[in-house]
Amino acid sequence: MENAPEIPVNGEQNLTAAERAVYIVAGLGLAATSLRPRPNTFLSALALLGGSFLAWRGYLGHCPVKAALIGSASLARQN
Repeated sequence: MENAPEIPVNGEQNLTAAERAVYIVAGLGLAATSLRPRPNTFLSALALLGGSFLAWRGYLGHCPVKAALIGSASLARQN
């Protein structure tokens, strides 16, 4: 069996398994809310895009916000 191609990640995985599960569930839940008919289609599209982004980040296991916060905290400790 061939090895699966690597998915490019913008950094190392920095989410635990529990955090990844929360990202995926929250993202899919948010994306599912976009399926309800709403008078403002922009909000539905925004919910779909935002939810998809969260679920994708959970799948990849990398959160740029967490990386930025942890990176700045570790730099502060070094100085």
